[in-house]
Amino acid sequence: MQLDDFIEDFQRDEAAEKRRLAEQKSYEITDYLDEVEREFEQAVSGDSLFGATAPEIFVGRSSYPNVSTGVLSPVTDGDAADFATSGEWYRQGLGVSDVLQRRTGLLNSTRSANVDVRDVWDGFVGVQREVAIADHPVDVEVGLDSEPDIDLSLDDVGAPTGPRASAESADLAENPHVPRPVEKTLEDDDWQAEGAMAYLYRRGFDVYDINTILSAGALGRGRDRRLVPTRWSITAVDDTVGQYLRGGIRNASTISETEVHYNEYMGNRYWVVLTPGQWEFELVEMKAPDSVWNPAGEAYYLASAHEGYEGRTGYVEETAGAYYASRLGVLEHLNDRGRQAKCLVLREVTDEYWAPVGVWQVREGVRNAFEGQHGESETFRAAITGVTEQLPVSLGALRRKSELVAGLQAKLSDF
Repeated sequence: MQLDDFIEDFQRDEAAEKRRLAEQKSYEITDYLDEVEREFEQAVSGDSLFGATAPEIFVGRSSYPNVSTGVLSPVTDGDAADFATSGEWYRQGLGVSDVLQRRTGLLNSTRSANVDVRDVWDGFVGVQREVAIADHPVDVEVGLDSEPDIDLSLDDVGAPTGPRASAESADLAENPHVPRPVEKTLEDDDWQAEGAMAYLYRRGFDVYDINTILSAGALGRGRDRRLVPTRWSITAVDDTVGQYLRGGIRNASTISETEVHYNEYMGNRYWVVLTPGQWEFELVEMKAPDSVWNPAGEAYYLASAHEGYEGRTGYVEETAGAYYASRLGVLEHLNDRGRQAKCLVLREVTDEYWAPVGVWQVREGVRNAFEGQHGESETFRAAITGVTEQLPVSLGALRRKSELVAGLQAKLSDF
């Protein structure tokens, strides 16, 4: 489909319309916290939380290497698996409020622990690690030594975490089942974490599962196994799996024509431009003025990061975890096609994205941009010119920020 027709005739399907309706700005979450507090009072018996089914863990990064490590247990109604971060949230059409409500229903029972766990499989940390490597949510009994702090912790990389309470103990109420591939990575004390991550990904584990296993210190050489703060593990897995996928297309044929893919989710709009050539990737973010992302700005704030054929050697600062999450979505698509390409991802962050829910929504927004029809253009320049008409910034502003766009020959009218 020609790019002009793609832009003009783009129609939202039923699922996309559901997502659009679900993502309307809402501040009802403040009132919802009062309801959560009442549910916690009913769920906590004395100083214990009985029969809680833990779908996730959380490892903090403050005071590293002595960190806050926790088991996340739902105390509100619903299937425990629905509380765990996954691509299913996108398929269900969850909006910002929906995610915040789910996460406020999770009690983060925490203890301080040293990150050096090696073969620690008893006590609170041992239970946490068992929860992380199991293939389904695990029943636990948590002993608390404080009242829950009914609050919500927000992060632009990890999913939000809800109320927090200090824990004295945690015990498994069932024997968790550990998948054989995970057992294999645990049994091999000489397997580096990067190789183990790639192995699990090849065996069908999504990055959500792998980052939980990594965070619990269950990957890597035996003497080096440590708890990994959740924020770090998310980016580490996106980066490692992305490098693995990039290696798979290094010698692949290039795509034959320039393509433009589009998606929107939670007030984020994604334009993904693929054009013939060796692998090259760039993310440019445009953040709306007077939003939580750019509160003092009078114009859109632009941030970008780029890599060439050989990849990057340093961590991305400006776009942080969003860079690795969006790159992963693109590389998965190209790997499925057995092709390589130059890629520019343009992410417009509108004020409808009014609270951070984690980079999982970036990953899923880009992953799903390749579903359905796409636009085609004769040249990269023509594609960028057409897409810029849909953006809140000028081609000149984009050129000043983007290395890929800067390579286009400028005309006076662009400014």
